[in-house]
Amino acid sequence: MKNQKIIPKTISKIRVKGYSYATEKTYVEWIKRYIKFHQYKSLNKLIENHEYDISTFLSYLANKRLVSSSTQNQALNALVFLYREVLGVDLGNFSSYSRSKKPQLVPTVLSKKAVKKIINNLKGEYQIIVTLLYGAGLRLNEVLRLRVKDIDFDRNQLFIRLSKGKKDRAVPLPLLIKEYLIQHLKISHKYLEEDKLLKGKNLGGASMDYALERKYPTAPWDWSWQYVFPSYKTSKDPRTGRVRRHHLHPSSLTKHIKRASLQAGVYKKISAHTFRHSFATHLLEDGADIRTIQMLLGHNSLKTTMIYTHVAKKGACGVISPADKLGFNLGGNFV
Repeated sequence: MKNQKIIPKTISKIRVKGYSYATEKTYVEWIKRYIKFHQYKSLNKLIENHEYDISTFLSYLANKRLVSSSTQNQALNALVFLYREVLGVDLGNFSSYSRSKKPQLVPTVLSKKAVKKIINNLKGEYQIIVTLLYGAGLRLNEVLRLRVKDIDFDRNQLFIRLSKGKKDRAVPLPLLIKEYLIQHLKISHKYLEEDKLLKGKNLGGASMDYALERKYPTAPWDWSWQYVFPSYKTSKDPRTGRVRRHHLHPSSLTKHIKRASLQAGVYKKISAHTFRHSFATHLLEDGADIRTIQMLLGHNSLKTTMIYTHVAKKGACGVISPADKLGFNLGGNFV
């Protein structure tokens, strides 16, 4: 295999594995940087000196580029995929590279009052989406990728399909928005009616994995396969080149959350994931079992879920400051 054939071969392997388009773009970008860093040397040399080459590149990212630990790990994952899946090389030991320091971060958590204020400052489908983020503990992509068939109104639950780690799970559907969601789906159905007019030209319809669409060719125009939160317009699928209707773009939701937070007077650094953190923390504060929370969040390890114990109680580590036990009110003047 020649050097210039690495990228097409990598893309092919990624798609066979069923990885997301976002992962495909990330891996391809890191592999391009890696090849450029080593001055486009021949494939044989990349294979021959792979332990040294990988360690050198990862150390460069940490020491020269000063990337975060998560970014360095992202690059490492891309290179591991390249050598194992594409080049068929046993990586051996290359653990001598300099590691970026991993910060010990406590998740940003909102109070119930702040969550309520932010949701009240959102409108329409964005209000429904954020209520689902908080009320069901969903990741951003999980709520945007919801399809009509994943909602069980009879049992008041949602099915999250092939989420992180290729796992399915069930989460509660907040009764607060049940009727609003039903009304929203009636509006979303209008997009399907528009797309059905283009079916004969193989245009429109919900975007789907290529292999799945090949198996169920009419599924893009089937109501059960439509996105719960579809985009307002169709667009070309970057993988297949077909014109399909995707879900809402994540950046659109991010803008609405930021605006609503400012209007609510909440000035913390907030993202869509903040509502997932708040979901877990508030459940823990209300007495939910930590393993139940782990299951609802879809965490592989209980250790990941345990981080919420650090923010669930009032005060650091759940202790009350001794100053608050002095039993009197301060009456001095403060400069």
